[in-house]
Amino acid sequence: MANIASIGAGLFSDMSICVDVGVGSDTQALIDAIAGGTQTETNFKDCFAITGEIANGTTPGVAGSGEFVRIKNIREFPAIGTPPNVVNVPVYGSKTSQQIQGQADAPSVELSLNFVGEDWQDTADWLGSKVGDGLQYCFRFALLNAEPTGGYGSVAGEIGTVENSQYFWIGKMEALLVNPQLTDANTATVTITVQSDFYGAFTD
Repeated sequence: MANIASIGAGLFSDMSICVDVGVGSDTQALIDAIAGGTQTETNFKDCFAITGEIANGTTPGVAGSGEFVRIKNIREFPAIGTPPNVVNVPVYGSKTSQQIQGQADAPSVELSLNFVGEDWQDTADWLGSKVGDGLQYCFRFALLNAEPTGGYGSVAGEIGTVENSQYFWIGKMEALLVNPQLTDANTATVTITVQSDFYGAFTD
């Protein structure tokens, strides 16, 4: 397929985290590539390879195998991309201000989700153990208007079975804020800081 070419609702959009970390891992290789200025679309997609999706709570296998976990039960996605860094500067004698680029601030991504306690337990290999652990991970946001028939790997036979637009970045899972509800499902807010530029939109 290709990038989304028609108007639609992103009902099947997905946020995933590559759980390959440490020396020799896909994430570490990607961090090194970005630092060296040689990152490519393939580098990012290798972190979310075919058959790479594993269940939350599953111990990752061999580093470099492109294993990832999908963050499920998301109620609302934030805006994805680099925010504007524009400052309005008054110009004497002019009816309009001049706009200049200001100091760039690292953005954060906040996910609103229905809270399932088991998914976020602070136990090895569960998503909860990655909150505040200080490690950098590769994240992928996939904008999807239809459900892929082959899975959510960043390859033609999986996520590429439908039109898709994918964005990648390196970040940290910083915080989890639980919002108890008395009349609705319990919710939570997950904050992910962005440690690199956003890359994309790529497609399969």
